[in-house]
Amino acid sequence: MRRDVEIMSYLYIKQKVFSLGGKFTVKDERQNDKYFVEGSVFSMKKSFVIRDTQDNEIATITKKMFSLHPTFYVAVEGEKEIIIKKALTLFKTRYHIEAEGLEINGDWWERNFDVLRDGQRVASVRKKLLSWGDTFEVEIKDERLEHTIIALVIAIDYVEDSESHSHNGSNN
Repeated sequence: MRRDVEIMSYLYIKQKVFSLGGKFTVKDERQNDKYFVEGSVFSMKKSFVIRDTQDNEIATITKKMFSLHPTFYVAVEGEKEIIIKKALTLFKTRYHIEAEGLEINGDWWERNFDVLRDGQRVASVRKKLLSWGDTFEVEIKDERLEHTIIALVIAIDYVEDSESHSHNGSNN
């Protein structure tokens, strides 16, 4: 008899509104701090570092400086290299993830999306409208992917925020 135990966790990623460079606190379902994320401030190359509560680095996210479409390199636990690319198709935006058999489907404007692995949902991300700043509820079905999923959410949110601000700035 095969026994698959589905381990599910809920994380909440809260961006601080008035933070230079981007600061996030990732909390667990009990609202305890679980991870801290800090973005580069005055660097040509945008990057983020994710650390656990013992200050261990669990992932780095680095934006490729010159590319036609936004591209990020993610190193999880110092070894796994994941590439995230935003691609524009005729009708909608897509993100391509090169690694882990992962793909992302969803509504980029509202920042609600699912992360699929080999066609099966392994995480859901929902933007919450609770207070100032972006807050995401992240439901993770496989805790082994927790660090990867957090890095994906932060990279995608950065791209969408950057493009939203550049479009708004060009209209003023």
